Formats: sequence, structure tokens, C-alpha cells
Amino acid sequence: MKKFLCLLGIVTALTVSAPRICFADAASAVTPPAAPPQPTLEQRIGSLEAYVNNGDPTAVLKVGPKDKDGNPTIPDGLVTPTSATAGPGHNAWMMTSSALVLFMTLPGLFLFYGGLVRRKNVLSVIAQCFGIAGLVTILWVVFGYSYVFADGTDIIKGIVGNFKFAMLKDVGSGPNTNYAYWVSHNVFSMYQLMFAIITPALILGAIAERVKFSAIMLFVALWMVVVYFPLAHMIWGINGMMNGVWNAGASIKAIDFAGGTVVHMSSGWSALVFCLILGKRVGFPKEPMPPHSMVLCAVGTGMLWVGWYGFNAGSAVAADGIAANAFMTTTIATAVASFVWPLAEWLVRGKPSVLGYCSGAVAGLVVITPACGFVTAGGALLIGIAAGIIPWFFCFKIKSWFGYDDALDTFGVHAVGGTLGALMTGFLASGTANGNLTEANAAAKANGLANLVAKGTLWHEQLKAIGVTLVLAVVGTAVIAYIVKAVVGLRPSEEVEVAGLDLAEHGEEGYHTARG
Repeated sequence: MKKFLCLLGIVTALTVSAPRICFADAASAVTPPAAPPQPTLEQRIGSLEAYVNNGDPTAVLKVGPKDKDGNPTIPDGLVTPTSATAGPGHNAWMMTSSALVLFMTLPGLFLFYGGLVRRKNVLSVIAQCFGIAGLVTILWVVFGYSYVFADGTDIIKGIVGNFKFAMLKDVGSGPNTNYAYWVSHNVFSMYQLMFAIITPALILGAIAERVKFSAIMLFVALWMVVVYFPLAHMIWGINGMMNGVWNAGASIKAIDFAGGTVVHMSSGWSALVFCLILGKRVGFPKEPMPPHSMVLCAVGTGMLWVGWYGFNAGSAVAADGIAANAFMTTTIATAVASFVWPLAEWLVRGKPSVLGYCSGAVAGLVVITPACGFVTAGGALLIGIAAGIIPWFFCFKIKSWFGYDDALDTFGVHAVGGTLGALMTGFLASGTANGNLTEANAAAKANGLANLVAKGTLWHEQLKAIGVTLVLAVVGTAVIAYIVKAVVGLRPSEEVEVAGLDLAEHGEEGYHTARG
């Protein structure tokens, strides 16, 4: 019996251990995975140099077999420490620019507009700006950013993006190289959000003092979907039909560095349509309606000017030479326009006004916006002169001739200025100022933009972009305004308007008397 138990134990041990031996043999027979290729010292340095030059950090890694288009590929696993990360300097500049653009709305714009309205409506302007900031942010996160900047198959080709980045899915801290090699995708998305916030807020100037808060919120929600998101995708989206700089297949080879069409034309022409549908303020033009505080207006103007550096120079999406040029041209055009506008007043009316200085500065900022990264200092000087004369003429003469109640001159400054800037960009854009307008940029070479700039015929494409923007803004706004009018109504009662929107709509007053 003892011998039988010993024999049984030996057999059992052999049975259990046999598979282990087989598995061990099989494992030892598997070839270990090959180590990923290591970058050379030259590739590491080249990738780092790309950071300094705001170039493609992967260009030096493209040493593999050619793809179907004949372009060399990157061998699997070949990376450098800087080939897929955001650059600290560029990222810092873009976060600063994002804050500067938000600063333009909160508090820059609401102080500028708030000072120009009557004291009984100052809080209504502030509330509207804050309300728009919150509402647009929600739309942006849920689907707006994706509609504008997603790549892949568009919902409407060249006009509306898709839901790839809905809820900011996959919008992380690594770069989205469609738009920037060295800026975090999430920082880029927040930077563009600030543009989306200020654009509908600009419309408030034309309709100030006579529209219900609920009507503004509903209007903005619809307007962003119908007008802003499609237009921004067309001009700035990588697949946009009017993105002449970066879309090799663009059907309209237009350029817009920081928002002449997307921001100023869209808001300015929409503002005119909305104010015509809304009607004039009670008492206009018989009763005087002067600004209640030119001090607030001037402070707001200064904030807008400072913030606009983030708006314009930040649109380079890098701290590079193009950003530096945009910084310079913005300064020149704005300073010149802020001098020319009150000079025109002085010649016609006998006195240069503080309002003239403020309006001239904003007009200069508006007109240089689409051109700032594409023109030289000489071009900026010409733009500044035109910005101080043409919008002034519309605000001084055209407005009185036609009698429309553009309360704070949004149409005269932003619609006229944005249109003027888009057109002048077509005449003054130069490959000397921005190499992306030359054949060095493959997209500009393929779609013909580089040739248009070289021949001086870019303005033809700019006119096409102006036409598309006009139609979308005017028709879209008219339809939306009548929808809002049917759903919630546009205007408060005459009694509320006369008393002021601050108390009736928000239960507060901007100023209290000694007894208060």
C-alpha cells in the first residue's frame, strides 16, 4: 500500500508539472518585441529648434518609407521629448491672450457700452454681457467648438463641422496640430471661446436700452448656431470653404487673421438688421440721449485697446514673428485712427471730443483686425487713416440721413469697419509680412492664394467672403429676430423702457442718490 501511494504521488507530480514545463518552453520561444527606434542627436536638436521657430517638431523625424502621396513617413515609435508636447512659452502667451480677450468683454465692453447708455440702463448692459458669457460657454462646450474646429467629415461640407469634439471630448493638453504645433488643444479651445463670447455681445450696442433680457438670451442662442458657428468654420476651420491660408481645397481663397468677417462684419450687420426690426427707442430722435458717463466709456476703451493685443497678436497662436508683427500693426492703426477721428470732428464741428478719441480707437482696432498679421507698418498706417475717416462718416452723416437708431454706433464702427478691413486686407496683404501667404505654405500654393497675393488680386476673393458674410448675417438675423419676436417678444412695455431696464429687468440700480 505504501509503495502504491508513493507511485501515485510521483505520477501526480509529473502530470501537474508537465504543462508548466511546456508553457515555459513556449514562452522562451517567443521573440521579445523590438525596442522602438531612438532619435538621433540631430533629430532631438531639430525638434527643439522647431519650438523656437514655431515649426513642425516632427519634420525631422520623417525618414521612413513614403506614403501614397510620395511624402516620407515617421517610423513607428520614433519620437523626441518635444515632438508631441505643448511648448511652455507659446502656451503661456496663449493663456495670457485668452485672458486678455475675455478682459475685452468683462469688463472692457460693458464699461464702454455702459458709459454710453443712460444711467437707468447701465446695469442692463452689464447683465447682458455676463449672460452672454455664460450662455455661449455652454453652447461652446456642448457642440460649438466641435462645429467650428473639428476636422474629418463635415456635417455640411466647408460650412459646419461635426461632433468629433462634442463636450470637448479628446480636447486635452497636447497640441491639435491642425491649428498649432506648440499650444495645448484645451488652451486653444478656450482662446477661441473668448471670441465666441464677445461677438454677440457687440450686437448689444445697436439695440441698447430697448430690448428684453429674455429676448437677447434666446436671440444669442439661435444666432450662434445659425450665424457664428458656420461662419467661423468657413473662415478658420481646417476644412472651411473660405480658409485660404490652411485649406488647400478652399473654394474661396479669403484670409482673415483675427475676425474682420467672423467677428465684426457678422455682429455689425446683424446689429443693423436687429435694430431696424426692433424699432427706435422711445423719444428718439427728439429727446437728447447723451452718454451718462464718458469716464466709464474712456476706461472701457482703454481696456478694449489693451485686450485687443490678445485678440490680434494672439491670433498667431504662437509667440513668434507673426504675432510680433500683428502687435505692431495693431498699435499703429489704432493710434492713427484715434487721432484722425477727432481731427475730423475738429474740422467739421470745431471741437475734438473724448467720444471721438474713443470711437476712433475702436474703429482702428476693428479695421486692422483682419489684416494685422498680413500687412506691413505702411499698410497699418493706411488702414488707420481709413478707419478714422470712413466709419466716422457713417456715424456722423449716414446715420442721420437714414434715421436708424443704432444706439451706440455698432453698425458704423463694426459693420462698416469690418467690411472695410476685409477689403483693405485684399489690397495690402503681403508675403513679406507673413510667409504663409507665399508658396512656402503648401496649402496657399495648392489653392492659388500665394499667386493671388503675388499678383495683387486677392481682393477679388475678399469680396466673395464679404458677400457670403453679408448674406448669412442679414438673412440669418432677420429670421431669428422674427422667431424671437413670436416666441417671447422683443421689447419691454413703453413704461418699463421710460423708467429704465435696470429696475424692471434686474431689480437693481447702478447708482443711488444720497437718500438711497
